[in-house]
Amino acid sequence: LFQRYHDGMEDQLGSLGLVVNCVVLWNTYYIDLAIKQLRAQGHDINNEDIARLSPYVRKHVNVHGTYSFSRPDTTNTPRPLRDPSTPDPDID
Repeated sequence: LFQRYHDGMEDQLGSLGLVVNCVVLWNTYYIDLAIKQLRAQGHDINNEDIARLSPYVRKHVNVHGTYSFSRPDTTNTPRPLRDPSTPDPDID
């Protein structure tokens, strides 16, 4: 928080809460899509494992970058999911 006055701090905290909620919604949506796709492909996904998944993963979110809020051309379809047989570039 960088503002030196109370109102500015409240604005920044409100914005942060909105961003966190958006990330959780996005992650929840795509986790659900990934589970459905994996099950449709015949992978055995245990409900006990799904219960341990968290939508709070944020490594893919750039919180210190430049953002563009222009609306991309879309067909109202989700982004394609990564092929589970290829290595995950985000895992070290």
